[in-house]
Amino acid sequence: MSKRCYYEVLSVERTASDGELKTAFRRLAMKYHPDRNPGDKDCEAHFKEAKEAYEVLGDAQKRAMYDRHGHAAFEHGAGGGGGGFHADVGDIFGDIFSDIFGGGRGGRQRRGSDLRYMLDLDLEEAVFGIEKTIDVPTLAACGKCDGSGSADGKLSSCTTCQGHGRVRMQNGIFSIQQACPHCGGSGKTIANPCKTCRGEGRVRQEKHLEVKIPAGVDSGDRIRLSGEGEAGPAGAPAGDLYVEVQVREHAIFQRQQDDLYCEVPIRFSQAALGAELEVPTLGGEASIKIPAETQTGKLFKLRGKGVRNVRSGHVGDLLCRVVVETPIKLSKQQRELLQQFEDSFGDDPAAHTPRASSWLDSVKQFWDRVTT
Repeated sequence: MSKRCYYEVLSVERTASDGELKTAFRRLAMKYHPDRNPGDKDCEAHFKEAKEAYEVLGDAQKRAMYDRHGHAAFEHGAGGGGGGFHADVGDIFGDIFSDIFGGGRGGRQRRGSDLRYMLDLDLEEAVFGIEKTIDVPTLAACGKCDGSGSADGKLSSCTTCQGHGRVRMQNGIFSIQQACPHCGGSGKTIANPCKTCRGEGRVRQEKHLEVKIPAGVDSGDRIRLSGEGEAGPAGAPAGDLYVEVQVREHAIFQRQQDDLYCEVPIRFSQAALGAELEVPTLGGEASIKIPAETQTGKLFKLRGKGVRNVRSGHVGDLLCRVVVETPIKLSKQQRELLQQFEDSFGDDPAAHTPRASSWLDSVKQFWDRVTT
């Protein structure tokens, strides 16, 4: 019976990277591993086929030979194939066995879990930086036993793993080492557990921390506080705390990377005649000069009035977008003046409204197309 193409077995392209090969094999191994499908000969055959494919494609030299000569490259003892493989797939099998059987790959104590804390900031706080006090619910080292889990401070060598922290497990066709299920990989057991933490070495509490937020952070930025995550079990090292920033919406400014944007409402008389306006910035007021005949939506740039980038130090700009407002609550006199103004355009108002003129031309061309 002819063998299937190894790339087809793993369902990957011939250009697949090492990481893609590993992911593909891991998926198949999790699905077809004999210990997850006891007595299923079909699954066992699929597993062996996937293992053989990965041992060839996962080795750069063997993969190059296979790409040139196909399965013939490994016939007649020409470099592996079938049961003659010697490729090291220990790393990937360690990950798989950890998922299938539980436990870690070594005898190391498991460090505490990392934590994430979402911190809401005002725009000004994010732009200029600030120190914040946060309260983080976590598992901290037990103060009664100093995190050891032992009431008298005494630890005994684990009788299951003889103090090694690892045990050898026979799982089908494989013999593997994994963390001792009795001592969790520490190699030690507690004869007299602490009553406060019940031998865990950790208690639940709320931790108060001071966090220095650097100037220029933005939503999604994270600040790592080493060792401020959950304490590890039985005195193992603590994890880290990641403070993730979320910047609240601002009433005036919108941020886009290092630039700030704001809308500035102006009267149509200011837009037509020109004006000088005071606009807000994060550092105080600034002036912008509106030239005559300014159209709504025009942007005015104030250089260096944006945000200083937290990494590069580059300072962005403030861009003010003018919005021409239609006046409301007009008096009788104002209405009469506006009517006189409108009448003054005469028979050619389009000459004074270039945008409306071009729009009307486009409308005329559109109707000509659809009616012919």
